[in-house]
Amino acid sequence: MMQLKEILKKKGGQPVTVPTTATVADAIRAMNDHKVGSVMMPNADGSPAGIFTERDVLNLCAEGRTDFAKMSIRPCMICDITVGKPGDTVSEVLVIMTAKRFRHMPVVDDDGKLIGVVSIGDLVKAKLEETAQEAQALRNYITT
Repeated sequence: MMQLKEILKKKGGQPVTVPTTATVADAIRAMNDHKVGSVMMPNADGSPAGIFTERDVLNLCAEGRTDFAKMSIRPCMICDITVGKPGDTVSEVLVIMTAKRFRHMPVVDDDGKLIGVVSIGDLVKAKLEETAQEAQALRNYITT
């Protein structure tokens, strides 16, 4: 079973972050520049303080709140974050993300320090690869 650490290794790089002093416009620019659907706001110790996603931008727009350059990220970020650990399996995390209805999960090390973010897309891709490998192994077994 594939684990989150394997997905992070394949993805490479660090999670996209902005400081908690950033504006919503800063967060949107960071997501756009890095072609990702979320940004993390880390605490001074490297633990996740909050996450801000494309869905949060959509919600702000729906509420008519669009002055993003003057809007602090702090009240807009989600602070009640479910985090994953490097040893968590893709299947375990897919169940959690589906049940709680979110698409981005920060991954923290044993010290609680942010080491990456996995998206539902990353997990589905990994699951499809895993399933294809299992199917090939079964075909090989049957033909030998």
